[in-house]
Amino acid sequence: MNTTLDRRLTPARPDLAARHLQGLVEARAFVDPEPMRVAASSAPLRREPRPDAPLDTEALCGEAVDVYERFEGWAWVQLRSDGYVGYVPDDALRPDALAPTHRVGALRTFVYPGPSMKLPPLAALSLGAGVAVAGESGEFLTLAEFGRYATGFVFAPHLVPLEQPAPDFVTVAEGFLNVPYLWGGKTSLGLDCSGLTQLALAAAGIASPRDSDMLEREIGEPVPFDDRLQGLRRGDLVFWKGHVGIMTDPDTLLHATAYSMTVMSEPLRAARDRIKAKSFGAITSIRRIG
Repeated sequence: MNTTLDRRLTPARPDLAARHLQGLVEARAFVDPEPMRVAASSAPLRREPRPDAPLDTEALCGEAVDVYERFEGWAWVQLRSDGYVGYVPDDALRPDALAPTHRVGALRTFVYPGPSMKLPPLAALSLGAGVAVAGESGEFLTLAEFGRYATGFVFAPHLVPLEQPAPDFVTVAEGFLNVPYLWGGKTSLGLDCSGLTQLALAAAGIASPRDSDMLEREIGEPVPFDDRLQGLRRGDLVFWKGHVGIMTDPDTLLHATAYSMTVMSEPLRAARDRIKAKSFGAITSIRRIG
């Protein structure tokens, strides 16, 4: 196999690989993908097909995936949104799920079995989850389907059309303040530094890769900086080797960090000094999204 290919983004194993990689990698068999969607509130994407394997990322409700293998309760997939490859629980996927028309714009919302907040909810959806809306029922939008349920109801102000981006990705990120830190997480129950950044950018209509090293290579333009850290703007992304944060003003960094095990806001210089001394070393770059 070509070892220069990133295993996070390459659907290839010694025994099986995507057919479009034939000639680029070595594998005993090559297969075409089976298109499916996530039909659960979210689905963990793990590095290996077992529940105690490392969590690399999460796929949200409505997300499209290409499935290359299904076995023993697991599906080996590649996410269409950012290309990440890994294993998700097979029962979280459906081949016939409807394409989303709306996404969750609130930090979190409930899906009810009827148009009433007094009913026991069927599930909770995090920001960015996609659903197919079929109509209106008072203050609620009616879903065409929800997972194994024929329908569902979501409070209308918590959903926005897919084509309606949030005006400011930093405001989206600020909504996650104090949410717990979770390695590989991408929901309001817990998320990591690059998950926070990717979710916020996606809400504003900006597609981006998943991990901090990928973000640093592919997003925005470099901003010159020195030890004074002057001239920064709201929305600048600050990178360390293995970490990323978002500037909310010229002096303040918002990031999901294992230091507090939360999404926290703090002076950039304080974060820089602590991180340099205790974890990821010096700042490697600052990038600005036009």
